[in-house]
Amino acid sequence: MPIVTIQVTREGNKPGTNAVTADEKAQLIKGVSELLRDVLNKPLESTFVVIQEVELENWGWGGLPVPAYRRQKQAKES
Repeated sequence: MPIVTIQVTREGNKPGTNAVTADEKAQLIKGVSELLRDVLNKPLESTFVVIQEVELENWGWGGLPVPAYRRQKQAKES
């Protein structure tokens, strides 16, 4: 029985959103489950998918919290 955990930052992909939508989560669950079925021959009903949303301040990248890293990267590109 496969168990897949997907971690994403708690932010939206469109202006005015601050989380992954229920539809996006459903698409992730379906896609991952179908991938395991197609590649490893695992039945859909035996595959578990967990989606964890992580607050930006709890996610680091390049030695910095994500918001600080993004600001630093944007400043370098400007």
